[in-house]
Amino acid sequence: MVSTEPGTQLMKKLEGKIALVTGAGRGIGAAIARRLAADGAEVGIHYANSAETAENLAEALRVEGGRAFTVQGDLASLEDIDRMAAALRERPGALDILVNNAGRGSGRGDSTLANMPVEDYDMIFALNTRGLFFVTQRLLPLLRDDGRIINFGSTGATARVRGLAAYAGSKAAVEAFTRIWATELAPRRITVNTILPGMIDTDLITDNMGEEVKAVAARHHPWGRIGQPEDMADVVAFLASEDSRWVNGETIVASGGV
Repeated sequence: MVSTEPGTQLMKKLEGKIALVTGAGRGIGAAIARRLAADGAEVGIHYANSAETAENLAEALRVEGGRAFTVQGDLASLEDIDRMAAALRERPGALDILVNNAGRGSGRGDSTLANMPVEDYDMIFALNTRGLFFVTQRLLPLLRDDGRIINFGSTGATARVRGLAAYAGSKAAVEAFTRIWATELAPRRITVNTILPGMIDTDLITDNMGEEVKAVAARHHPWGRIGQPEDMADVVAFLASEDSRWVNGETIVASGGV
């Protein structure tokens, strides 16, 4: 029973939990790290290259009273994934929450079927698909029973947009992983779900659009705005909590109704 006495401090929903958020140095990942820390979790901030940004975020969370640490690795590299797993094994406590947020976009040039460079195709699948698969595999022994795996796909997976085939395919695979893993991990009561964001206002997505294009996108949205990283963080917070215990193997579209 929760005490209602004056001055009683309610326990935060993720108090005592340990979470790892991949690609957490900025954008959606950083917002997720902030929210999980605010909910009481100790948060591992994974980054590939931006060490200073990740360390600054970890320090900011600690200043705010949270608990955070950083971990580096290129998730397109199995060697880096194994090194990350080894480093996490050395830390006290097991993982309770794995948020597979890290990913990359659709390539550098013409990504149509006729013109897609092999190098760009490999780059997209190496991180979005292969990396997500094997970081989850390597960290699975560190994940507690009753844990949470939260994957990020994309609404682009069902789009009919010229040049998006490789990216859409890499994200469609994540939805398939989620359904199968939810069945495989059910004996351990580990839930696995995927979030599909719509357009989100981050440097990786909207910086190259220009303010006019962003304004047009906002006007066409039912709510008159495009998504913010915090909109995704709130969905993650639900899936990471005990409140989501009966949600498993699902794909949740978080697009604001588009």
